Amino acid sequence: MSDYTIVEKYQQTKQGSSIAVRPFFNPSKSNMGLENYGMALHDGVYHEENLACLEINGVKRYVTGLNEFAPEVKRLAVAEKEQKIKEIRAVVSQLEKDLAANVVDPEDKEFWNKLTLLKPDNDKFWSRISLKCGNDPVFLDPYNDPYDLVKLYAIKAGGFSIVAKSLKEAKTSGDAPKFYLDTVEESISTRTEHSKLRNRAIVELQKLYDKNPTKLRYVAKVVDVESTQYTSSISNDVVYENMDLYINAQGSESNKKRATETFIEAARANMEDLKIRALVKDALYYKFITTKASGWIEPLDSGVKLGKRPNECVAFLKNPENEEALTSLLEKVEPYWNA
Repeated sequence: MSDYTIVEKYQQTKQGSSIAVRPFFNPSKSNMGLENYGMALHDGVYHEENLACLEINGVKRYVTGLNEFAPEVKRLAVAEKEQKIKEIRAVVSQLEKDLAANVVDPEDKEFWNKLTLLKPDNDKFWSRISLKCGNDPVFLDPYNDPYDLVKLYAIKAGGFSIVAKSLKEAKTSGDAPKFYLDTVEESISTRTEHSKLRNRAIVELQKLYDKNPTKLRYVAKVVDVESTQYTSSISNDVVYENMDLYINAQGSESNKKRATETFIEAARANMEDLKIRALVKDALYYKFITTKASGWIEPLDSGVKLGKRPNECVAFLKNPENEEALTSLLEKVEPYWNA
């Protein structure tokens, strides 16, 4: 077999596959207005990239995910490394059989020497592996197309800089990629992550509304920027509505994940902790305590150093030894709460 040509099959024959490379766009980040149309690129524009090749001291190493001598494999723990090598050899053996009609036993001690096509240093083969992506998904069928299997392992190994290994990685990457690998289970898990978190927050909200509206009011004080509106005279339904909006990032916190996590944390805190956190927050608002030039937060009528940050003030006031400072502050703030 002297020459190898990679022929792309028509994508429509693969659309039943659950694996695809899809364009990634973040609607909250500007991309020449394309984000408004759910597009990563202009129509008719494609990105094509060859498989990554690292060269050190004149030695080339392709990032294939199918090389048991690669540094990322060598760094694995012994048991994990053995399992990974076994997996790599099984895949390479199958590819060698499918693409080069060469049967090599994965257990053979001379396994890598007996390969004719999938050798890690076969520049003629690996240099021709490329990926072309646009606004339409590129479906991969690794079960029926050996070249798709090669590309799948390469993507998972980071062999294409334009493609993130998953939707989650694409979302958390500092330098957002143009595309991501979409496998049904991983992508659905990532897409439903916030829904599950939001639903947990709603359960906590309903529980507090039904059984402990007083605690709900303190939770609202802690999470909402406008904490002073939550007095004893406020309607429970108003508090519920405000917290429902907050959980859905329509309140003072616009980040959905941060809003739900903040609410859940506050809802699960104990009453004493919530009350003191609310106390510090409102005492700062009403200026019963203030930050001095030294950086310390102190009551106006005493030189007691509560802390340099609100959470330090909370820890100070929770200490039984500082009950006098706590009582003094409550006497000043509670009349506003009970107004």
